[in-house]
Amino acid sequence: MMGLTNLNSTHLSSAKITAAQDAIAALETALAEITFNLSPDDRKQYGSINEKNKLFVNKVHDYNSSQPNLSSPEVDWEEFNKDHSSRRSMEAMISKLESLITRMTNAKILHDYDNYQAGLVDYSFTAYKAGSSAPGFEDKYNDLKQFFVKTPPPSSPTEEKK
Repeated sequence: MMGLTNLNSTHLSSAKITAAQDAIAALETALAEITFNLSPDDRKQYGSINEKNKLFVNKVHDYNSSQPNLSSPEVDWEEFNKDHSSRRSMEAMISKLESLITRMTNAKILHDYDNYQAGLVDYSFTAYKAGSSAPGFEDKYNDLKQFFVKTPPPSSPTEEKK
């Protein structure tokens, strides 16, 4: 049975690759003022808001929007609302980017698979040609065979003699 090959034969043109790279650069520039490099400890300290706590924050926001007279005067509600709006915008953008990253990763996986399968076919051809003493193939075969070194199975412990 012949293996599957060319699972992804769709390729971006160089113009589309450049356009995508330019779009990523523009996105980085657009978001530069709000991006922070948190340490793992910072992420642990500040990143503790879970789904339940997000629901709590949303409920506080709803109360402030619908019944501001019930809101604490000690909270800067203008800043609270800006934070809330920014968080929602970022969450939506992150979701879209994560989906895009997943789709790009899937496409890359298929290209990697296609390259590997074609490489195996070429290696088999090279081994065949090297065996027939065709010029140049023995060097290529020796160079490629390092990727297929067979490791011996682990030896079983010998029984202790009594």
